Parts: sequence; C-alpha cells; structure tokens
Amino acid sequence: MLWPALQVFARGQLTPEQLQRLLGTLRLEETPRTEGPGAAKSIAHRSFSDDTDTRLVLDLARTGESGWLLTLFFDGEPPSTDTVEGHRVLLRDAVERLGLKLIEITPAASADEVYVMPPPPPGTPEPTIGVSWDLPYDDLEQMWPHIGLRKDAPRDVKEVKLREVMRTPAWSAAPATLRRQAEDFLRNM
Repeated sequence: MLWPALQVFARGQLTPEQLQRLLGTLRLEETPRTEGPGAAKSIAHRSFSDDTDTRLVLDLARTGESGWLLTLFFDGEPPSTDTVEGHRVLLRDAVERLGLKLIEITPAASADEVYVMPPPPPGTPEPTIGVSWDLPYDDLEQMWPHIGLRKDAPRDVKEVKLREVMRTPAWSAAPATLRRQAEDFLRNM
C-alpha cells in the first residue's frame, strides 16, 4: 500500500510546454499511477527505490482546473528524512521555477508551507449556530495531531496552525486550560 511521505499543493496555469518541462525535470512518465490514494487524479508518475531499497513513487495529480498535487509516496518503511527533505527542495524549486503559487506542503517544515485560510470579507456575518468544543482533550500537546501536526513539528509551523484554530468560532468554547496553554505558547515565542 502506498502512503504519502510528502505532499506539495500548488495552484496556477501551466502551458503544455511548462507541463512537459515539469515532467522532464522530475523524470515522470506520462502515465497515471494506478494504486494508492488519489490514483484517479494522477496524470504522471515514476517509481524508484531509495538508498535503503524502500519503494517510492513520485506522482503528479490535477486538483481542479488549476490545482497541482505533487506527492512522494512510499511502500513499506517510511523514507529517510534526507530523502524527504531532498524531495521537498526539488519540488519547491520546480513549483517556483514554473511560477505556480505554493499553497501547502504536508508535513510542513516552515511557516510558509502551512495553508492559512483567508479571513472572511468585512461585513460577513458570524455563524448563528451555537459553537461547541467536541474534542476530548484540554491539553495543547494532545491537540497537535488533531490539527495535522506531529509533536516534533517546527515551532513556527505550530504557531501558524494554532493561530488558525484560535480564529475559528469553536475556539471560544475550548476548555480554559487549553486556551491558556495556547496563549502561553504564543507568548513564549
């Protein structure tokens, strides 16, 4: 079974020539991947092994008219940190050179790799439905996995994700202990 080790979401238009340059840069075959999550949206991929003989698949998928998803998948043991970080550099560079807008990288290694929802336009009414906090914990360390982060995620990534949670209407109903821990975390930057 394939599992994602790294995902790069980007948005923008690519000309046929730019798409061919991307495929060439990443050495992708213009055949869709047929296994693993999201295979139906795949347009090109390449299978290879890393230095520990872990099977890896680098995939390019379309998400809507102008969305692109570059994913490094693994089968079996996760790839080394060096392999993932090497692909992070490669994929970020490809996105930048093609003039695509980086939306998000998962897992994020820096704050600019975290997707931040734009604030609602001025004058947008607040939700009229009551807010509640249905999560079963009141400790910040327990919340990290819930918002898509490992406990050892970089501090600046945690800050961005935490601020996103704190912007939601449900935050006002979060346990006081959790809200205090979040404020202390942000204050101790």
